[in-house]
Amino acid sequence: MQTSIIPSQRAVEFGIYRDGDNNLDASQGEVLKQAVQVSAKDPKVAFTVEDTTQRAGGDLHSDRYTIADGKVQQPHVGAPDDMASPENLAKSVARTLDEAQRNGATQTWIDLVDHGAGDGGGLEADSTGHVMPMPQIANAIADGVALHAKEHPEDAGRGVDGVVANQCLMSSLGFADALSHAGVKYLAASPETMVSPGVPSTVADAIAQHTGDPKAMADAVVDSVMGTKYDPGIGAPYGPAAAFDVLDLDGKKMRAVESSVKSLNDALADAARHNRSTRSAIREDVKANDGMVRFPGSKGLPWHADRPAIATYNTLASDGRLDDALRTKAHAASDAVQSLVLSHKESDDFAPFGGSDYSDAAGPTVHLPTSPRQIDPWAPAVSETNNRFFRETDEAKAINAIA
Repeated sequence: MQTSIIPSQRAVEFGIYRDGDNNLDASQGEVLKQAVQVSAKDPKVAFTVEDTTQRAGGDLHSDRYTIADGKVQQPHVGAPDDMASPENLAKSVARTLDEAQRNGATQTWIDLVDHGAGDGGGLEADSTGHVMPMPQIANAIADGVALHAKEHPEDAGRGVDGVVANQCLMSSLGFADALSHAGVKYLAASPETMVSPGVPSTVADAIAQHTGDPKAMADAVVDSVMGTKYDPGIGAPYGPAAAFDVLDLDGKKMRAVESSVKSLNDALADAARHNRSTRSAIREDVKANDGMVRFPGSKGLPWHADRPAIATYNTLASDGRLDDALRTKAHAASDAVQSLVLSHKESDDFAPFGGSDYSDAAGPTVHLPTSPRQIDPWAPAVSETNNRFFRETDEAKAINAIA
């Protein structure tokens, strides 16, 4: 019989913040069943759960509990929380950190389970009509860390090591930048839309097995996601993601990304202003890299301008029609973004999306529209331009050159 591990030996406290106040409630609830199974198999992992749900035909309500050693503990059922509220996310992060301290966990991760909207944000609560903007998600995580430190000054050094986005389109430079400034070290996410239930809770075990080796951890997380198959009972089993990344959000690396992307954006704007043929070449290069939401039936969705950053910058860098200085800046931007990618896998024939090719979707996306209608088509409800990275890197200048 497996014995419980003593709390000081827990490797990972894995917080699951699941917004089931939407059409994905039933299917994404699978991640909670997975969490129980993972904790039973690996006693080094404990879970702190906040789940707003209406499953089993009941009224909308919020459940809070912990999971360890295959058992649900400390259950609490209450009125439904607004899961799109930054205040509620901050409180959940603080509770997860409290449990991490109690369990002596080496690392703390937060899994955001819901719809996602790239640099527009995510965590969509149907009952309130709210979507949490991406900068507010990052700020709420930082606020949760501060709440824990205030209540537990003896543990003030504890923070959120990683964020798992069980959401669509959240492997983006904007989200990576925001989380990095919030003190988060890693982001595990897909650049494309995902198929629910999405990221399996087995990633917690992958993290726990490699807490001292970031590269091995990242490889194990990506393998866990891309190797998962869900069986709907009708039709062929399907994978949850067409592509998936683990990004290193080291502050020095992110500053290099910001600096190199800003330099490239300024050069693109300057070159396009002075030469019509150069502007045409830049636009062709960007359009050569398909944005995300590539699957059939995606007409009307706004994320076709979320392009794989590395592939797009490499296309610019290799275009002999552009001057050497601009190409050098594009190459530098590509290298800087590549340095963030600890691990990734992508599909060149993703069956659930009609066999769409994602072989260039290695690493995070960048918002680069090639027509005016692609610029924030769902604003103000969802805005991919109202964030720090967009402003600090002069992305608007590049868009004016391209779109």
